[in-house]
Amino acid sequence: MSLVSIEKTIKVIANQFDVEGEVLDISRFGSGHINDTYKLTVSSSKDISYLLQKINHHIFTDVDGLMHNISLVTNHLKTVLKGTVGDVDKHTLTIVPTKENGLYHVTSDGEYWRIFILLEDTKSYDIVETTKQAYSGGQAFGKFQKQLATLDATKLVEILPNFHNIDFRLNNLRKAISKDSAGRVAAVEDILIYIFERENKMRRILELAKSGQLPLRITHNDTKFNNVLLDQYDNVQCVIDLDTVMPGYVAYDFGDAIRTIINAAAEDEEDLDKVVLNIPLFQAYAEGYLNEAKEFLTNTEIDSLMYGVLLLPYMQAVRFLTDYLEDDIYYKIHYPEHNLVRTKAQLKLVQELESHEEILTNILNKSLVSQ
Repeated sequence: MSLVSIEKTIKVIANQFDVEGEVLDISRFGSGHINDTYKLTVSSSKDISYLLQKINHHIFTDVDGLMHNISLVTNHLKTVLKGTVGDVDKHTLTIVPTKENGLYHVTSDGEYWRIFILLEDTKSYDIVETTKQAYSGGQAFGKFQKQLATLDATKLVEILPNFHNIDFRLNNLRKAISKDSAGRVAAVEDILIYIFERENKMRRILELAKSGQLPLRITHNDTKFNNVLLDQYDNVQCVIDLDTVMPGYVAYDFGDAIRTIINAAAEDEEDLDKVVLNIPLFQAYAEGYLNEAKEFLTNTEIDSLMYGVLLLPYMQAVRFLTDYLEDDIYYKIHYPEHNLVRTKAQLKLVQELESHEEILTNILNKSLVSQ
């Protein structure tokens, strides 16, 4: 489809929504891998722009539930923020309804579209570079969880069932081992031994949840750093990308955030000697997170944070290895052994975290006391 044809199609779609003025310019926006996103510049006296997104309904099959969750969460956040900030719309996403007051529009060819107001004068980072940024990231997700702690988690739809359920992930791995469709199991026996030796240890969050010791919360479930918008001084402004917001446990969010910032190497680093911990970033994130979250966390939840730190890279390794044994049907790869390299890098991170567990736990405890 030509650019002119795409722009014409987008203008037709945008006209289904309650936007201010006429669409003057359309440009691709962001670097997301799931949804196609466009910035819409319009003729409006309000100095407003929009983000039009095509929702990937092949991944998010329950679009109605997805948009219900986002609407429920953003409306709650606006209520909580009212009176505490000058303009609540700058501190959370705002869904633009359709002209028929719907949350999304479905085209005749079955594509799902939505519009948000664009949050101007903000920035995000793909990689955490400073302790200030790490602190702001922790603060952002701690505040996000705190603000949603007063909303009943059971009102939200579980958009991606079993997303952080390690039993589910390990069962998938066992199925892949049993089928051995790519004939790769024999070559990874040592890795499988390492994984299954840790199975019981990695079930601690699930066990606490099943025994009723962990409260069900509303969690983000994709706490990578570029889902935090900062102002020009690297202060927290808004958490974005709410597609995976659903009921969960706080340790999952904390652990996944740490997984992405504490590793000094890339997720697919082949040289495992480069997989080492950036402990100052861990400390800064923990301090920022606990500065906000200590107000609502239970003692058991605080204890579970370190379990999440160990679990999330372990679970990601299980997912990479499962895909490798299934002949790479889920994750995009750039060479035949890519998923195996990813697996080894994540397990090296688990090893580093385990060897520093006491140090990291002490940092968490000191961060809690210092707040």
